[in-house]
Amino acid sequence: MADSWGDDDGWNDGPQVAQEIVHTFLDHDANTIKIDTSMIGQVIGSRGSMIKELQEESGAQIKMGKPDGSYTFIHLKGYEDQVNFAKSLINELLLGNRRRKTKKERDWDNAYSEKTINIRGTKGKGLQRKDKRHLIDQVKKESRAEIIFGPISEYGDMPVTVKGKNPQIEEAIRLIENIDLGREIDPELTMEELMALSDRKERDKWARVPKIIKNVYKEDPEVANMSPEQVQSIRKMNNDISVCVVKSDGQVEDNANFKIPNPVTNFKQAFRHYPEILSELENLGFTTPSPIQAQAWPILMSGHDMIGIAQTGTGKTFAFLLPALIHTYLQTTPIEKRAGPNVLVMAPTRELATQIEREVNKINYKGLKAVCVYGGKEIEPQLEKMNEGCQILIATPGRLNDFVSRASIDLKAVSFVVLDEADRMLDLGFEPQINKTSIFINPNRQTVMTSATWNSDVQRVARKYMVNPVKVNVGSLDLAATHTVTQKIIILDEDEKKDWLMNFFDNMDDKIDKVMVFMGRKASVSAMASDLACQYRKSCSLYGDLSQEDREQSLEDITSGFARICIATDVASRGLDVPDLTHVINFDFPSHIEEYVHRVGRTGRAGKSGESITLMTRKDWNHAHEVIPILEEGGHEIPQELYDMAERFKNRPPRDFGGGRGGRGGGGRGGGGRGGGGRRRDDDFGMGGFGDFGGGFGGGFGGGGRRGGGGRG
Repeated sequence: MADSWGDDDGWNDGPQVAQEIVHTFLDHDANTIKIDTSMIGQVIGSRGSMIKELQEESGAQIKMGKPDGSYTFIHLKGYEDQVNFAKSLINELLLGNRRRKTKKERDWDNAYSEKTINIRGTKGKGLQRKDKRHLIDQVKKESRAEIIFGPISEYGDMPVTVKGKNPQIEEAIRLIENIDLGREIDPELTMEELMALSDRKERDKWARVPKIIKNVYKEDPEVANMSPEQVQSIRKMNNDISVCVVKSDGQVEDNANFKIPNPVTNFKQAFRHYPEILSELENLGFTTPSPIQAQAWPILMSGHDMIGIAQTGTGKTFAFLLPALIHTYLQTTPIEKRAGPNVLVMAPTRELATQIEREVNKINYKGLKAVCVYGGKEIEPQLEKMNEGCQILIATPGRLNDFVSRASIDLKAVSFVVLDEADRMLDLGFEPQINKTSIFINPNRQTVMTSATWNSDVQRVARKYMVNPVKVNVGSLDLAATHTVTQKIIILDEDEKKDWLMNFFDNMDDKIDKVMVFMGRKASVSAMASDLACQYRKSCSLYGDLSQEDREQSLEDITSGFARICIATDVASRGLDVPDLTHVINFDFPSHIEEYVHRVGRTGRAGKSGESITLMTRKDWNHAHEVIPILEEGGHEIPQELYDMAERFKNRPPRDFGGGRGGRGGGGRGGGGRGGGGRRRDDDFGMGGFGDFGGGFGGGFGGGGRRGGGGRG
């Protein structure tokens, strides 16, 4: 998709910051986010207020590209940490995890002020040394605040005045206070010696904390005496489990320098020595471990890091939860004397986080308490709840980062970390928050990652945070939907879809059937929910902008069976566990084929069967070639029309978007020539259309703009 990035494009208005080794300046080619065109307004906000807020908070420059049919690309420009932060903010916004700030909060954020702090002791002198100046330069860059050093007093204190917007001041002060000059550094040291010195300091820091007890496993004799053939047979029967060790260089070893524990076949083999756990599982009505649990429990209780690759709905939560509970209770420091939580579970969305909390609360083990924190709710009540006592903290990365930035939480006691649905967290741009949080956690911790995929990003993060993890894979690594779901494709015209859906509702059995309908836009969800309400059908809805209270009520309604129909956007496509869901209907095809797989995975869970029905129209032809292999892999019936659709898309002629870069002239309805009716970037995206789009979309009614449209405008 062509776009112009000339010198006179409104991107060079801010101060130029010198590039340093610690930052990588990223150009637009490597930093784009693909969104549904219907979400443009959500990102831009009223009169450009949201995009301005996102730019100010992240420090990155955010630019909307031209719509390309149903998609639009957002281009990001800035330093790597700024770009990654902007990605996470945009994804939080589109998922509904970002609350719109109140006017009072925005006024505070935008108010300029100054604050003076006193730096005591030798730290003040040290910060003014030439060989330390880069530290303050980095603080200035990351906080975008002005920093002025005052004279050192007779008592050795040095005043530091910080000027800027209130959030910039807070961030600068936090960074300054966290600077640890340590011992005097010999300027003649080589880079290797400096790195070794840094490593020694880090080791010394954590050597003072109690040793982490990781191995809490007592292998059952039946399991210990399994022959290699028996082990292989059990793994084969459990959805073809495969296990291997992932080394630090990314290489995979089947025969590591430690023996990978054998799988268990029943709960007693895993928890014979933990009768309370056995009792809780019995009370919950569980009879047999799921495939991932059968292999994960021995590995995690033996103290190994682990990567669990399995589709959602396979019991991954209990796979890491039960070992985490035992691990927590058996640490040497008495619970009442621990500085903070022992178990940290990070989840990509608030829905998944609250679902994990519900799973934790099903198990009453030794009085251990869990607290769930996430964005969209006031921070203070969550903080109060955490301070009342918390051994297991479940958090979304953004909200956890808020607590870390405010120094409101002590993570030194964390010894068991779970990155749940790690692939999803990386997709949403949460890696900077994960990086920041990990600095405050004991590097000797035990780490667990769960993921539905094993892509290069997941592999990279595994190498970064884990030590020789055991990778447990359930089923195929290829993109495939669960085999307990019958998948159907129905091809029809757009204006026939609603009638088809209403007819389906008329014929469903309200005592047996429970349906989740996925739509591409929240406006469509709201409209359908209104139609169903007028027909007195009990339904609920889930989408990004829904308040947290309404979300929780909707989940309760569909989970309990009070509502038999749930209309949703992709906010519900991952992680959510709705019992007894019999049907998934894709009213609109998702933007990415991975979301198709996760939508389908809402049904056919816990060994039960389900059915997915996908309505496809001519505009979905670009997805035909993606969905066909998934249907073929599952042995499902494929309409000939779908093959024809894929062939037509493959042989389509190249599209001509017309227009060039655009210029300064032009005016009137639609613009003309090199001109175009775009508006200035700083004109708050008024009636002239979204000025930076240029071309036909940006032509609008405006006069000549800084980046006018062209060609077909």
